[in-house]
Amino acid sequence: MDEVPVIKTRRKGRSLTQSMLIPSEEMVASALLAAPPGQLSDLGGIRKALARQYGADACCPVTVQRHLAQISESGTAPFWRAVDPDRPFARRMNGGAERIRRRLAEEG
Repeated sequence: MDEVPVIKTRRKGRSLTQSMLIPSEEMVASALLAAPPGQLSDLGGIRKALARQYGADACCPVTVQRHLAQISESGTAPFWRAVDPDRPFARRMNGGAERIRRRLAEEG
C-alpha cells in the first residue's frame, strides 16, 4: 500500500504520550477484506492490527466507526464482518442488523 498513514501524538496519563493512527477509509476497507468470511471479527482487534501495521500505539475508534458507516453505504468492503448485529452501532449501518446477519450467513 503506497498510502501514507496519519499518526498523531496524544497525551496518555500524566507524563506519557501515545501515537494514534487516523486511518483512511481505504485502510479500514483493506482490513475488512482481510477478515475471515462468514465470521464476526472483533473490531478492537482490527483496530489493533491496523495500529500495529502502521507503527502506531492505537487506532482512532471514532474514525473507524465513521468509515464503517460510509463503507456500509458505498458497499466497497464487507463491513458486516466487523459490526456486531446485537450492538447499537449496527443500527447506523445501511440495512441495519438484519443485513449484517444475512450477509454473515451468506458467507458462512
